Amino acid sequence: METEVQNNDEITIDLGEIVSFILSKIGYVILVVALCSILSFIITAWFITPQYTSTAKIYVLNRQSNDSVTSSDITSSTYLTEDYIEMIQSRTVIEAVIAELGLDVDYDELLEVVTVSAQSDTRVVSISVTDPDPYMARDIAEAICQASVTHIKEIMELESVNVVDAANIPTEKSSPSLARNVLIAALLGMVVSLAVLIVIFILDDKVKTSEDVERYLGLSVLGAMPLDESLVREKKKRKKRERANKKRKG
Repeated sequence: METEVQNNDEITIDLGEIVSFILSKIGYVILVVALCSILSFIITAWFITPQYTSTAKIYVLNRQSNDSVTSSDITSSTYLTEDYIEMIQSRTVIEAVIAELGLDVDYDELLEVVTVSAQSDTRVVSISVTDPDPYMARDIAEAICQASVTHIKEIMELESVNVVDAANIPTEKSSPSLARNVLIAALLGMVVSLAVLIVIFILDDKVKTSEDVERYLGLSVLGAMPLDESLVREKKKRKKRERANKKRKG
């Protein structure tokens, strides 16, 4: 299979030759992939601070009567879920938590580690907090949960805002993911090494075979002389001796 690129001259790239060239250098590809994987493992395991995530959940229901829950109550509460999320992330709630726990952060800094979300078509709102200290993550999530309950009741004049799940103490880190980082590094190393090999192959314009002579020069090869491997080895040894002599003289 061949691909032709038209510039001023016609350049023919044989994909089969590219594959053969890459296979001949596959050792370098494996080496690069291994080095990238090891480097990613070391950086992830020893140089990136582990993060822990604690999650609390609240249930918000906008009742229109005290008798029973109606479908309109559920529907209206679902529509208001985004409002509840904004209230939980409000300055009133976040700054109340900062004051309660005596945190040395401001509103924007604390909000960066807080994630508030809700499943589609539900009235359950999840409040997640990520911190290097699992106990601090739990304390912040729980404080936000309690402050949110009070704030939503006051603003929306609701009677039913209940805690579904209290904030937990996370036992496993949420990030970084060692397996994911190593896999990404391995894939990146493979892509980069293959790209470099392809560029080297394309830029190499040396004539190596009789087919290259016919392709690039338009000449027919009448004969070929086999290469004596012993002469090649002797030439390499002679060059090594010459370099060694130069080093001793230097």
